Amino acid sequence: MSTPTLRLYNTLTRAKEDFRPIDPANVRMYVCGPTVYDFAHIGNARPVIVFDVLYRLLRHLYGNDCVTYVRNITDVDDKINARAARDFPGLPLNDAIRQVTEKTANQFFSDAKALGCLEPDVQPRATENIAQMIAIINQLLAKGHAYVASGNEGREVLFAVGSMKDYGQLSKRNLEDQQAGARISVEAHKRNPGDFVLWKESAPDEPGWAGAFVEGGASVSIHGRPGWHIECSAMSNRYLGETFDIHGGGLDLIFPHHENEIAQSRCAFGHDVMANVWMHNGFLQVEGEKMSKSLGNFVTINELLETEKFGGRKWPGEVLRLAMLKTHYRQPIDWTVKSLEEAEKTLEDWFAGLKDVVSSAPSESVIAALSDDINFSMAIAELHRLSRSGELPTLKASLELLGFDKHLYASGLKKELSANYDAAVVASLVDARIAARKAKNWAESDRIRDELVAMGIQLMDGKDPVTGELVTTWEVKR
Repeated sequence: MSTPTLRLYNTLTRAKEDFRPIDPANVRMYVCGPTVYDFAHIGNARPVIVFDVLYRLLRHLYGNDCVTYVRNITDVDDKINARAARDFPGLPLNDAIRQVTEKTANQFFSDAKALGCLEPDVQPRATENIAQMIAIINQLLAKGHAYVASGNEGREVLFAVGSMKDYGQLSKRNLEDQQAGARISVEAHKRNPGDFVLWKESAPDEPGWAGAFVEGGASVSIHGRPGWHIECSAMSNRYLGETFDIHGGGLDLIFPHHENEIAQSRCAFGHDVMANVWMHNGFLQVEGEKMSKSLGNFVTINELLETEKFGGRKWPGEVLRLAMLKTHYRQPIDWTVKSLEEAEKTLEDWFAGLKDVVSSAPSESVIAALSDDINFSMAIAELHRLSRSGELPTLKASLELLGFDKHLYASGLKKELSANYDAAVVASLVDARIAARKAKNWAESDRIRDELVAMGIQLMDGKDPVTGELVTTWEVKR
């Protein structure tokens, strides 16, 4: 069977198209990551999982060293400023912001790993790319696509949407319609109601950077911070180039975020496209309702993994992953306890006989299904067939390709442990970890701990009340 042609639905053209990378030796993908002011919720998990599957598929089709995946971290934002001031009122704002962003970014990385996602090749932070943003803004000013204006909260550099003849191609929004419906009086300093912020002045108590801009030959210094959209234009350009293959994110980002990214990048660099393919995953609701804190159904990834908030129990990362993928990525998904229970049962069936199986190659039918705009339903049908027919090496390889690799075999192992199998293996590993800790071999201790966690084992360290020696107990994590 020949390698299938990868076909992806392109939001820009509203059609499924054959994927033709700009350079097959360097396939490039950018996905919008989280704004790290709070722990990521389950809706945030959907693009993380979906585009991880696409990343894995691209690596399989083109080679691991021929794909570059960039997913950014937005660590400068007014929501972050507000959260920092609320949670750390006694700290200087910049220190408080660091406290918020470090904690939430690290939690996001941990959550993504628990969901079986590979780390992107680059995970840039907005605050590390300020110089690149300023450079692009100056290119836009020099080409007449931006201007400096004074608003109610200080000076701003604004993108002039009227300077781009085909603005609105991605969202199919007509600029004249936007003008007619805009509240012009509120934005009197704008040339066009749709003009958006590239850079805005910071108050003395707000974080900011020295911004040196040139408009019409005159230098303008604005101590401020970037607008949201310019951040992704700068980071994608720095790590992927002026044009690249795939840009992904949630459906809610089509307008204004992705539309404005396209406007900035195309006008700054003079290309017809920013990315050739634009992909967007659908919305998520919980038990038939929109997720919101007011309805009490707002749930973070960490809460699903570590607490009993949803369905009265904790859920393994691989269960969350499969439940998310069972619905086609472009369709809305209803996140329910029943869907998680069904996903867990499916995984237990698949993993039951895989413990000592050596992988072969993934199923060509699974590859073909994924190559049809990530048709995971077809892939699941093939996985069921492999399981029923006893083609276990192929099943295992296919599951590994899909992100259900060796550290995610918790479900199958839990079954065995509950029946008192393999308890001796766990006890042996626990003893080896204690010995490593006594020898102060922290790297080996951490390695064994991670292996046990991957097996679904919860460790509990304590001290013997008499000897003071380290005592470790364990249980199967539910």
